[in-house]
Parts: sequence; structure tokens; C-alpha cells
Amino acid sequence: MSALELIGATAVLGGRTVLDGVSLSVAAGELVAVVGPNGAGKSSAIRALAGLLPLTAGQARLGGAAVAGLSMRGRAERAAYLPQERRIAWNLPAVEVAALGAPFLTPGDALQRAQAALNEVEGGHLADRGVAEMSGGERARVLLARALATGTQALLADEPTAGLDPEAQLMVLERLKARAAGGQAVLVSLHDLALAARYADRVMVLDAGRVVADAAPMAALTPGIMAKVFGLAARWVEGPDGPLLSSGRYSDGSPAGARTPSSPV
Repeated sequence: MSALELIGATAVLGGRTVLDGVSLSVAAGELVAVVGPNGAGKSSAIRALAGLLPLTAGQARLGGAAVAGLSMRGRAERAAYLPQERRIAWNLPAVEVAALGAPFLTPGDALQRAQAALNEVEGGHLADRGVAEMSGGERARVLLARALATGTQALLADEPTAGLDPEAQLMVLERLKARAAGGQAVLVSLHDLALAARYADRVMVLDAGRVVADAAPMAALTPGIMAKVFGLAARWVEGPDGPLLSSGRYSDGSPAGARTPSSPV
């Protein structure tokens, strides 16, 4: 049974179809990266699984249960959600923010788990600092710790590396990969194709709300797909720590002009 699953999911937002018959599944112990250009439906797929975007057709499931039939607590017990937005309303100490990820524990146990999660993201030294006094990258670590503190079967992370320096990006993906290795089902949206190829067990490519590819990284991110979906003249080069992407734009702007849903290459 998949821990995270979309079955023919269709969703409309602002009069625009953002998901068009999308099916995906993530099993326990698996890290799946969803990639695509801006507006492809990456965040919509994650939000649908989190129960934050209602579907007009199809189904979203967490741990085998239909999201539409779950209470807010039922969803929170099955999946942690790390949104793109990093705004925090109150200047709470980092450890208290991270402890919000474990609302069903006693306060003492929640703080203990929060401190462990901060240590996991190399942010233990931030525990007593107010989040309003931190850099954006430091707040990103705190919010990742909050998601990790949940201890749920599944983890949904929407562009967790956005705006981070290269070292922090690697740290984030290493932690998510370790969580998958420990048995969690992890779905993460990324813009960096090289990071997706390096860390994901599978890559799902979305374009205009439709699935273009869903396969092992090198099978999903072929030069043909990268040309059609991302408008890149690209090829993979084997590096010492994994595949490296050599890429450039097409000089005449094609095929990165007005996009229509692409077909698998």
C-alpha cells in the first residue's frame, strides 16, 4: 500500500486546471521528486495530498485513506507538510516553533523531539533564538525541523531548497533521503534537476498539470524531455558524487515558448 497516492487527480484553481488526471504513488522508504516548470502543478499535487486543494475529479489518499474523508487531525497524523511559505507570525524561540510539529505529544516530549529535529538539521544552536531574528536560511532549517518532528509515515515538502545556499540545499536533501531510508514516504518538489537526479529514487515530471514522466531519474529526465518541458539543451555528465547537468537555453527560444502539455519522449 502506498503511503501517498493521487489517482486521476484533477483540480481547478482560479478557473485554470492545475492538475489534469495526475496519478502518483510514494511508498514507505521512497523519496520521489516532482519537477516541472513554474505553473506545472508541483505545489498543487502536494497541496492536494495535504488536503489543502480540493479535487474536482479523482482521489488523494494518505496511508490508504481518502484525504477527503479525513479530519484535520487524521491528515496531520498521516503526513507532515512543509509549505513554500516561510513566514512565521510570532517571534517564538526556534525550539517552540519546531515543537508545533508534534502537537499530540505532551509539552515536554514535544520539546525533546523538537530539539532532536533541530539537531538533525544542524540547527541545534538556534533553539533559544527568536525566529524573527533569524536569516531566511535559518528559518528554513527551523521549519524543516518542525516537519521532521511530526514523526508521521509520510512527508510532503514543497520546494524546501528554494533560496538556500548550496551547502544548505545538500543538507536538506540528505536529511530527506535519510528519512526515506528510515521508512518514511517522502514527496518533494524541486526546481534543481541535478538535485532531483542525485537524491530521488524516482522523478515525476509535470507539465501544464499533466504527468510527462514518472521513472528513475535518468529515465525521467532525458535530454528530449528536458528540451520539451524545460526548454533546455541539456545532457548528463557523470560526476564523482552523482550525475551533473550540463545545460543551456535554445538560442531561438524554442521549444521554451508557449507550452502545451508534452508527451513522453
